[in-house]
Amino acid sequence: MSTPRLTPAGGASTSLNDFTGDSFLRRAGRQLVVSLYGAMRVIRLYPPENEAVKNALADLAAAAATIMERERELEFRASNEFIFVNATRLRLDLDNYAAFSQILSTLRSCAIGSFRVSEGAVTRDWLVLLSQLMAGAKSGDEPTIGDWLERLQGAGVTVFDLGPPVQAEEDRDFQERAKEAAKRTYAQSVAVTKDVINSVRMGQAPSIKKIKRVVQSIVDQILNEETSLLGLTTIRDYDEYTFTHSVNVCIFSVALGRRLGLSKLQLYDLGLAALFHDIGKSRVPLAVLNKSDGLTDDDWRWLAAHPWLGVLALFHMRGQQELPYRAMVVAYEHHMKMDLTGYPRPVRPREQSIFSRIVAVADGFDAATSRRAYQTVPMSPAAVLAGMRDNPRRGMDPVVVKGFINLLGVFPVGTMVVLDTFELALVHASSPRPEAMARPIVRVVSDARGNVLYPGTLVDLAETTPDGTFKRTIIKTDSPERYGINVGDYFV
Repeated sequence: MSTPRLTPAGGASTSLNDFTGDSFLRRAGRQLVVSLYGAMRVIRLYPPENEAVKNALADLAAAAATIMERERELEFRASNEFIFVNATRLRLDLDNYAAFSQILSTLRSCAIGSFRVSEGAVTRDWLVLLSQLMAGAKSGDEPTIGDWLERLQGAGVTVFDLGPPVQAEEDRDFQERAKEAAKRTYAQSVAVTKDVINSVRMGQAPSIKKIKRVVQSIVDQILNEETSLLGLTTIRDYDEYTFTHSVNVCIFSVALGRRLGLSKLQLYDLGLAALFHDIGKSRVPLAVLNKSDGLTDDDWRWLAAHPWLGVLALFHMRGQQELPYRAMVVAYEHHMKMDLTGYPRPVRPREQSIFSRIVAVADGFDAATSRRAYQTVPMSPAAVLAGMRDNPRRGMDPVVVKGFINLLGVFPVGTMVVLDTFELALVHASSPRPEAMARPIVRVVSDARGNVLYPGTLVDLAETTPDGTFKRTIIKTDSPERYGINVGDYFV
């Protein structure tokens, strides 16, 4: 059987055999996921004798055989929102998001955590396996691993060894390492942003190299494992608001840009622009920024001037080292709104850039959900998302807002929710299944009597009882301050 080849745009084809180690498994595993998803789709639509089904199964068998020939083994394992092939974690990208979600959803519904493939698996074996799994996921019954093996053996299929869902030690180690890496990236980002903004405030020229390294770390972290870094945006330090806000907007923007299909180089430029979007506030008097009562007309004029003051600050930096022009555009446009009714008012017709639209959404969300001098009670993240989606006066791009909601879920990370069990929980991550956006993964932080729990227990709200009813359901959102709960404590 021939080894699949990859053909980059405008270049010569590259064989999978040209790659080594984890690089080979990530690429071959990606092809396996795409083939699995493709086969599941056509099996659902057409009878087995259809040519489309035969071709899809042939592609799947070839993808599996490629890994078997090279590795002498093939184990496909699902853990939380991750997929592993032979212990190598596959990267979730925009173009394989649907495939990941569908496969994870099917395996989870069937209570299967892994399957090993023996040599000699043919297209009929894959047809039987996928048909059985999709039928089981649809029926809602909960057969054991033994039941599944009996069904396969009854159909004459013996090349698959199924395993139950388990969180292996290596998975926990990976998540712990990712969490620690995210903490380091976040802390370094805040520290460098603070130095840069204070340097601009003092009339000095900061080093762009440090900022670029910070943005590269954020982009790499988001591409590798975005959940941990998104969770840290819940910290929202009141005393360090100016700096944590800039970092949070950068994180949200990069994660959103990734979902919208931007390339890695574009994500670097977007991250740099997002980190500098409020640099103009470094030239606004601190007395205005920290004012807790009503703003005077002069105060408002200072605040409304920060976009073009940011452009001046960035031009000053550009004289020292190269700075993307897009950063200046974002600094100028991020409060303009799509219909240009925001500020500053343009002197001639223009269209808000896509980077500015992304940063405007990230900026609006983080600002509204943070406690500031003049906003001592922040809004609920879920309420902010609803307003961004439903209120046209916000002037945000509805497509970008929809992408942001898909990123964060109906209930964003850090939202306090009350469950029908009378427990309190904090949203930990959005569901990896698009059909379960209203049922995120939460951390239960109090029992039914109101006793606060730490560190709490992770629970998937999509879990059901044997009769098909959900074990827990969100009744409403609430304010964590009301219960004396500091959201950031559960994400550090």
